[in-house]
Amino acid sequence: MQKQGPGPVTDGVPAQTGTPPHDGTPAGTEPEAASGAIPGAVSGAAPEAPAPARPGSASERLRSPAVRTLGPLLLLAAGLWLWALPRIDFRHIDGFGLLDRFPAAFYATLAVLTLGFVLSLRRAGTSPAWPAVYCAAMLVALKAPPAVLYDTVRYAWASKHDAIISRLLAEGTVHPGTELSGGMSAYDQWPGFFALDAALVRAFGVDAAASFINWAPVALGLLTLPVLVLVYRTFSDDWRLVWTAVWIFQLANWVGQDYLSPQGFSYLLHLTVLAVVLRHFVRPGSAGRLRDRAVLDPAAAAVPPATSVRQRFGAVLLLIPLVAAINAAHQLTPLMLCVTLAALCLTRRYRNLGLLATAGALMLTWYLTMGRELFLTTLSTLGEKLGDLLANSRPGFAGEPTGPGPELVGSANVLMILVLGGLATAAVLLRRRLARSALPLILAAAAPAPLVAVNDYGGEMIFRVYLFGLPGAAFFAAAALVPAAGAASRAARTARRVVTVALPLTLLAMLAGFLPSYYGKEGMHYAPPAETALTRRALDRAPEGALILAATGAFSDAYYRYDRYERWFFTEQEVDENLRMLKDPAGYLAGGIPAGRPAYVILTPTQAEAVIGEGYLPAGGFDTLITALKESPLFTVVEEGRPGIVLRYTPTTG
Repeated sequence: MQKQGPGPVTDGVPAQTGTPPHDGTPAGTEPEAASGAIPGAVSGAAPEAPAPARPGSASERLRSPAVRTLGPLLLLAAGLWLWALPRIDFRHIDGFGLLDRFPAAFYATLAVLTLGFVLSLRRAGTSPAWPAVYCAAMLVALKAPPAVLYDTVRYAWASKHDAIISRLLAEGTVHPGTELSGGMSAYDQWPGFFALDAALVRAFGVDAAASFINWAPVALGLLTLPVLVLVYRTFSDDWRLVWTAVWIFQLANWVGQDYLSPQGFSYLLHLTVLAVVLRHFVRPGSAGRLRDRAVLDPAAAAVPPATSVRQRFGAVLLLIPLVAAINAAHQLTPLMLCVTLAALCLTRRYRNLGLLATAGALMLTWYLTMGRELFLTTLSTLGEKLGDLLANSRPGFAGEPTGPGPELVGSANVLMILVLGGLATAAVLLRRRLARSALPLILAAAAPAPLVAVNDYGGEMIFRVYLFGLPGAAFFAAAALVPAAGAASRAARTARRVVTVALPLTLLAMLAGFLPSYYGKEGMHYAPPAETALTRRALDRAPEGALILAATGAFSDAYYRYDRYERWFFTEQEVDENLRMLKDPAGYLAGGIPAGRPAYVILTPTQAEAVIGEGYLPAGGFDTLITALKESPLFTVVEEGRPGIVLRYTPTTG
């Protein structure tokens, strides 16, 4: 991180003496805002003087204005959160997920943290630790409740990954050439993440990854914070802008890919590679005037020092293990990394073809060896997916969300994208000098977008494009809310007064959008222990090689002992086909069961939430399905209760 000292004020703009450029360009000056001296961008007050360089005693630090103001707010938020936590009624989730199960104290916690963060920005330059503490506190407050409260694994795909890790621990190896139903072979072809988690299970001395799996969003979020700071500090010396961008990133990261997953792990590595490239891969003589303070936005950082060919080659060697880990962990992230590096090559500043060639070679090597089967299958579908923007950008499998919670989630997602995109676009247009110096961040944000025209990635491509474009979008959204410090013009003073109100209101609005986006479908994500136990009993009871039928795979332990059975999630298809199925559910399912194959049907309340909420079945369709199967002579009830129902296929003769 670049450290700047205070300097004189010229024409109302605080300035600093710049460091000599490393590529022969003229030296510029750095504004005082670069050191973090905070003007009234939030409060409308005049810039405060930086803290003395001499460190004070512990008692003096405890009596500082920052501690006296921000410390009590943090303690108040912690007290409210701890009081609210046991009062979250997660066992009786209704149509709005956890939104109407959170007590008022929980929402008060988030409001207090937002207030404390906005106040901490006033001292972000002299006390940058306070915004960091509030960012971490907000992350824990938002994402730790399921980890603390839930007695089962949150999110069906997380339990799926737990099953994969358990199998790897039991067998001690992977089988990339073995064909498994439901696309499960791909997890043996990209086993890096699961091997790491298996090692963690051994290191922690626990029985399975389920014991720590719900903490993954918190752990990955905390690990992401310093990486984001490195990325943002590359383009801005203004700590207010940096921490506001981090805060917005957290609130806009509602996609739900931060659970214990290859995507969450590889995304962290992707950001780490991006941070190293942006800070240490600058070509000599490529900065132009972007080290001249006269042409830079007051909040912009000068281009990092240039590196020689030898230094960049050494950095490539150091990055190879990270790039290799990304390729071993996930199918899509290596492609996202390659398109991002290719986009950066459009600037002379980061035209590093050697790193791009290395990343591309590692990706193709893995695709053509361990991941060859899935890679060839994907290539065979490109003809029908390529160029179909409408279908590829459609989220989910087929239906439209139904019910109050899912409908609210869909609306919140759209509004969050519009707010984030609108703010970022406004900053790019209105702060052109900042956009010019941070052009690599714009290119990195836009690079994944063309992939929507290539494939739908199982209905998730639009979410992945949003996720990989989020760091750049969050930076410029913050730039729209944190005007440049030190400017004394009438327009600048007006902007600071507007932001005094706009910043906290926008952050609260984004918080209001995050909560339904992340917790509005919690009825699909939390399964009571009794439901999980019913699923496991049914799968333990079924003979090896049986066909397991369920309405959807979005229920806990749907993939328990997945290598022993074949699975058919029969509503995960076009809605018209599901409507045809509801006319004769028993006959439809029986027609898809091979002769002589033992088959079991597992239907649970979590599945009911999923198929209705995602629009696979119309309202009442799940109950119609259960009634029809119970009344049919083709199916016999094995177990039935509040946790769900298990039926065995009993074909008749004649």
